[in-house]
Amino acid sequence: MIVSLLDTDLYKFSQQQFVLELYPNTQVTYKFKNRGSQRFNWQFLDQLNKAIKDMELLYLTHEEYEWLKINCPYLKPMYLEYLRNYRFNSDEVKTSLDKENNLELTISGPWHSTILWEVPLLATISELYFKIVETKWADTGMPAIDAIQKSRAIKKAMTLENNNCKYMEFGTRRRRSYHIQDLVVEMFKNTSVDKAEYGTTSFMGTSNVHLAKKHGLKAIGTFSHESVSAVAILESINHANRYMMKNWQKVYGNQLGIALTDTFGTDAFLKDFDYELASSYAGTRHDSFCPFVYTNKILAHYKKLKIDPRTKDIIFSDSLTTDKVVEINNFCREKINCYFGVGTHFSNHFDDSPALNIVIKLDSVNNIPSVKLSDVEGKETGDPEMVKIYKKIYNIGE
Repeated sequence: MIVSLLDTDLYKFSQQQFVLELYPNTQVTYKFKNRGSQRFNWQFLDQLNKAIKDMELLYLTHEEYEWLKINCPYLKPMYLEYLRNYRFNSDEVKTSLDKENNLELTISGPWHSTILWEVPLLATISELYFKIVETKWADTGMPAIDAIQKSRAIKKAMTLENNNCKYMEFGTRRRRSYHIQDLVVEMFKNTSVDKAEYGTTSFMGTSNVHLAKKHGLKAIGTFSHESVSAVAILESINHANRYMMKNWQKVYGNQLGIALTDTFGTDAFLKDFDYELASSYAGTRHDSFCPFVYTNKILAHYKKLKIDPRTKDIIFSDSLTTDKVVEINNFCREKINCYFGVGTHFSNHFDDSPALNIVIKLDSVNNIPSVKLSDVEGKETGDPEMVKIYKKIYNIGE
């Protein structure tokens, strides 16, 4: 089901290198959370456990190793040697079903090892759910499904191309299947190539490293909430964003310079995003709250620092659809450069068969509970008492 060690998102590899260089002895736990109403069954659990065991057979091939060296030059030789020898350890993952048939899943072990589980596990959970639990969507047969998915992908691509929207495919974690994700990425690439004949192209690449390699695309990603949440524990809760951004630069310099802003709220992030950091980082990533309010905050901050926003980027990645992308793109035009990482709307768009709303989040670091607050009330994760402490420190909800 997971076809390659590279069948994951780039930000897992970039963060793994970061962890190995700066926090090699850190121990963590992750926990699965189902935000939706769908439930699972024992057949699903049995197949999930088999898939987890099968992942131990994955390894970085010589061809993949050589591709990473050329196409991801920010991944250093020592890290690539580590990755060449990396193997998943299924003992790090524990699964069960509760009395309501909800999935309980925890991952525990060294951060540098366990960090790669999140994306392929989520992709596997999603694919197995739609193979075993909810199957009516497939009654029409795969040829008909493929035809519909191709048609939709081309229509979405043409809409985005015609509106000059720079977009990326971010759909690995909640895809319907590897096959569907592969199919839509191919459609986006082909549509983009056709448009490129006329001097325009909007498809920028994919977060999935394996699909980037397969289709000759750019692999895209930097870091996620887990790194900021961990750094808050490993360095300081106060100014965790600043510690994170400076430490990221210790590993990457000015490469991979897109900073995620909402781990403890964007207002807290902007207090740490001083002239030095705002100048050296290429831009920011939006992942929660109103994109228009967010854009205005970022614009005002750059202007206060005497930085021209038109030299900076925002990557939007929060539950995007084609229509939302066009709307946000129009709002940002001539104000700031904007790019769009679209996930489930690309890789799991089926009528009357909604995608799972599932996540795997960092739960503890060296036995200390971790927290993510977000810009949206109620979207925070972590131990409730620790969430209260973090909210007080960051003046949220006062």
